[in-house]
Amino acid sequence: MKAEFDSLTPRAIVEELDKYIIGQGKAKKAVAIALRNRMRRQRLAEDIRAEIAPKNILMMGPTGVGKTEIARRLAKLCGAPFLKVEATKFTEVGYVGRDVESMVRDLMASGVAMVKEEMQAVVEAEAKRRSEERVLDILLPGLNSAVEPVGPTQATVIAPLPPNETREKFRRLLREGKLDSREVEISVNAQGPSMELFAGTQMEEMGVALGSIGNMFGGKKKKRTVTVAEALPVLETEELEKLVDPDKAAQEARRRVQESGIIFIDELDKIANREGRGSSGPDVSREGVQRDLLPIVEGTTVNTKWGPVDTTHILFIAAGAFNVSKPQDLIPELQGRFPIRVELDALTDRDFERILVEPKNALVSQYSQLLGTESLAVTFDEGAIARIAQIAAAANTQTENIGARRLHTVLERLLEDLSFEADRMAGQSVLIDAAYVDGKFSDYAERQDLSKYIL
Repeated sequence: MKAEFDSLTPRAIVEELDKYIIGQGKAKKAVAIALRNRMRRQRLAEDIRAEIAPKNILMMGPTGVGKTEIARRLAKLCGAPFLKVEATKFTEVGYVGRDVESMVRDLMASGVAMVKEEMQAVVEAEAKRRSEERVLDILLPGLNSAVEPVGPTQATVIAPLPPNETREKFRRLLREGKLDSREVEISVNAQGPSMELFAGTQMEEMGVALGSIGNMFGGKKKKRTVTVAEALPVLETEELEKLVDPDKAAQEARRRVQESGIIFIDELDKIANREGRGSSGPDVSREGVQRDLLPIVEGTTVNTKWGPVDTTHILFIAAGAFNVSKPQDLIPELQGRFPIRVELDALTDRDFERILVEPKNALVSQYSQLLGTESLAVTFDEGAIARIAQIAAAANTQTENIGARRLHTVLERLLEDLSFEADRMAGQSVLIDAAYVDGKFSDYAERQDLSKYIL
């Protein structure tokens, strides 16, 4: 905790986010402070800590400007359980659809998977050793028989060797991959019949109640004939499951979810009561969803198959374009649970230029590497980057503004012919310059109608 506290200062958090998201300094600063405050809270006495609730954040801005990416990178940075949901997927209790409590169950599932993965990494070497021993047990059913199994139904008599020496000989062959093609019969856990529970409050609660139904089938085994190469990872997975205590994993996951979990609620503006509309039709449960969401954000206990989860200290980051509705259209109680509000700026052509080349795994680099797998060297000069950015910005102005996602569609059209012919151009080099870009978008230059060509 101390090392993490020392390294994840607000400035360091913003610098890390800068590697992946261009601009949006106000939003980065807000989430950096929120994350740092959570770490500061952990250093307080227990009685004071319980009184300090997270300051939830509401991000407002057009699509494709980095709202989701900021939240996702923030969670990854601090190793916190993270879940992204769309507010439009939920319905008021009593209507067909998912209830809001399911987001907490999904976050808990994410936390359990994260903790199990970490615990399995610790015992991975032991699991490999155990799976190796199990394969050797199958290959050498009787060490004193001096029989070398060759296949499922064949055996070749060899000169007698001491049991340990025989086993070590096979171990060497196994590790060298010389036994990979041999077929063996292994016993694996049989999967119980799958049961799909339809969305909705009652059925989801039933899913929690029947969470351990798989235990009824867990003891059953079935036999499969596979090669040694196929058997090893299957047996290793089984051994990993045995070596990780599910109760300890659930306990640690619940602690992390309750203390550091982050839920990103997208499209919050879509459940706002828009001005001038009645409470009928598709808007019928908007306010109901907000009221169901309120106790989750304020702090309540949700039952999951891993035990009850308290949502009091989960950080909620909500986002929406709010181009039709406004934050004031949300019910006042819910507005009050998101005290920090940040407006994200629409992206300009200069932002697009930076997005194309600056972030880690930037778009231009991705496309160059993809085509490089066909031995086709593609490079972009500064003029090409500027023209691509201008075209993307113009398309966003003339049609729907979809932010940085527009760059994907522009690049796909620009590189369409190269991607198609790449296998026949192996060994060649192609320079993408402003003239090349203009050539691919000549129809746009003549007609100024981007919507015909880009989304």
